[in-house]
Amino acid sequence: MKKILLKSVLFLFLVSPIACKAKPNSLNSPEKIKVGAESMEEYLPLLKNKNVGLVVNHTSLVSNTHLLDTLLSRDVAVKKIFAPEHGFRGTADAGAQINNEIDSKTGLPIVSLYGKNKKPSSAQLEGIDILIFDIQDVGVRFYTYISTLHYTIEAAAENNIPLLVFDRPNPNGHYVAGPLREEGFESFVGIDPIPVVYGLTIGELAKMINEEKWAYKSPAELTVIKCQGYDHNSEYSLPVKPSPNLPNDQSVYLYPSICLFEPTQISVGRGTNTQFQVIGGPDASLGEYSFTPVDMPGANNPVNEGIKCYGKDLTDIDAKNLGFDLTYLFDFYQNFSNKKDFFTNSRFFNLLAGNSWIQEELVAGKSLEEVEARWQSDLNKFKETRKKYLLYSDFN
Repeated sequence: MKKILLKSVLFLFLVSPIACKAKPNSLNSPEKIKVGAESMEEYLPLLKNKNVGLVVNHTSLVSNTHLLDTLLSRDVAVKKIFAPEHGFRGTADAGAQINNEIDSKTGLPIVSLYGKNKKPSSAQLEGIDILIFDIQDVGVRFYTYISTLHYTIEAAAENNIPLLVFDRPNPNGHYVAGPLREEGFESFVGIDPIPVVYGLTIGELAKMINEEKWAYKSPAELTVIKCQGYDHNSEYSLPVKPSPNLPNDQSVYLYPSICLFEPTQISVGRGTNTQFQVIGGPDASLGEYSFTPVDMPGANNPVNEGIKCYGKDLTDIDAKNLGFDLTYLFDFYQNFSNKKDFFTNSRFFNLLAGNSWIQEELVAGKSLEEVEARWQSDLNKFKETRKKYLLYSDFN
């Protein structure tokens, strides 16, 4: 297992859980799709007389009830909760320290899987007979919930504990795009060699990580409880925001394209009410639209706090069909007056990109078309591998 490069970049932008409401006539109602956690007839028999550990957060819902409460009401012996970035309740700021605690409602211990402890240890898993992973993903490589999935698979394999993954739709599951994470750029925002947008549900990705042996030398005993009524052409509006700074569908669709601005002078709307839907910096040449980020819950000390930012309002563009597009990154860099100060953390940018050459070629003045062409061969190979792990009909 390669040593994972972790910079202090764990302040990470990883937007925590959020409620995404559909625009009128834009997305299917979530009620039309049955998530894995709702198929209790499939998994309750597997939990009988077992001590259960849950890797969950606020998105782990069965209808409007948390999975933990659902299982306890059916006399399932849940013994421990493991929580990812943003915590069990999903309210912590991106990169904020998450501590172990006791759930005030149930008295169960909550073990943080964010910070120094990213993987359930053997001691923490003592007495656990089976693990359940049930967290809503957004289908983007640098969203850290999938790194928690990777480490959960590794821990399950190491400790010979069966793992159930309750599948959920991927709101960005309708396409595959972007550069793959290259060797040497492993981190908590890019743990596996997948593209920026990988077009797999959390269950399909779990199968790929497990069977490609990216997490451990031998596969874990993995069972995926599938969604019903879902395929990769489905449009799905998240019923709860996956993290504090992904408040709606538009932000989820734009996230893959504008998250690369995080280690730059450009704000992505943290500290506003349009997070990941506006972009701007302290340079009037960047655009006529303006906004001023402020400190607020979920966005402590945001980029350009208290400074008027100029740029673009993306709240009304067709973000779903935009896909992964670096046009905004290239345009803002080219129009930024003091280019040597554009990047505030070059190493972190490269970890997000999964390579060093996007930044190098951007600075060198290469065209967007030249940069995009460089990742196509590896992307096509990934697309072929991806087909082996599909549990649902693919997009057209």
